Amino acid sequence: MKETLRDYWRLVRGGNLCFLGVLMWTMTYWVAEPVLRMYRFTDLIPWWLWLLITLATVLIAAGGYVVNDYFDVKIDRINRPDRLVVTRTVSKDAAMRLFYVLTGLGVACGMGAACVVRSSSLAIIFALVPGLLWFYSASYKRMLIVGNLIVAFLSALPPIVIALAETSWLTKIYGADMLRYMPIGQSLFAWLGGFAMFAFLCTWIREMVKDLQDQNGDRELECHTMPIVWGETVTKVFATCLIVLTACLIAYLHWGGVMPFATNWHSVATRYIVFGLYVPMACELALLWSAKIDTDYRSAQGLMKFVMFIGVLFSYVINSML
Repeated sequence: MKETLRDYWRLVRGGNLCFLGVLMWTMTYWVAEPVLRMYRFTDLIPWWLWLLITLATVLIAAGGYVVNDYFDVKIDRINRPDRLVVTRTVSKDAAMRLFYVLTGLGVACGMGAACVVRSSSLAIIFALVPGLLWFYSASYKRMLIVGNLIVAFLSALPPIVIALAETSWLTKIYGADMLRYMPIGQSLFAWLGGFAMFAFLCTWIREMVKDLQDQNGDRELECHTMPIVWGETVTKVFATCLIVLTACLIAYLHWGGVMPFATNWHSVATRYIVFGLYVPMACELALLWSAKIDTDYRSAQGLMKFVMFIGVLFSYVINSML
């Protein structure tokens, strides 16, 4: 069995890890930093601390992808035989060793960052997430709704990690008493929490589309995913409700006074939201309901990833207008 760098890149989902790094950067420098500027603060977490936190997040995520493929060999032989890496080019033993190395390094980086900012919340996250990834891959992903919710929750964590790191850093510098009387902590969690909720909903929708695509392999191994237990139509209705809910939440943030710079119909923010989010989400609904074969669902998955990427890049609009 001859492994190549390309095999390992596919195993750890290199493209997804790059997106995760971009997400951590944008949440720090295009969201957290302008919020601090509103309150005349310049004490953003130092670059080396940001790098440590990002490394921890990326390494733990990479370990999660590896252990997921380790447990999914039988399913992937049916659903994605052309993308199978574990047992074809990378042995199961090698995959498990890689999981331990990536996860160990990630937890070490995360604990180091938590110690620097003196945050027990960050330490708990970096300690518990690897275990959650293991149990998700081993059993939770085969449970009705539970698996989808876990993946969505994990996708929402990076913006929350940045919020926790920044507020802990400010508390370390200025003390808890000073920050208690200022709304900067609430503002950070409100803005970054909005992106976290968006990531949660988009990932949940994408996971349901993925379950629709993977029905053959999931049914063969007696997984209790939504399409298998409730059927395709109910799953599509549920996904449609989540898409509509996401659009409504965006509309509320858009017109509810949370983003005063975006209420003008001719503003850049409004055009970005309409053409970058609403139009692709409408196309997602059309794709979802017209999908019948594997390639249709794959296209719907890809479009949902695009919507999430465009939503993350909205942070640039915030950076330029706050």
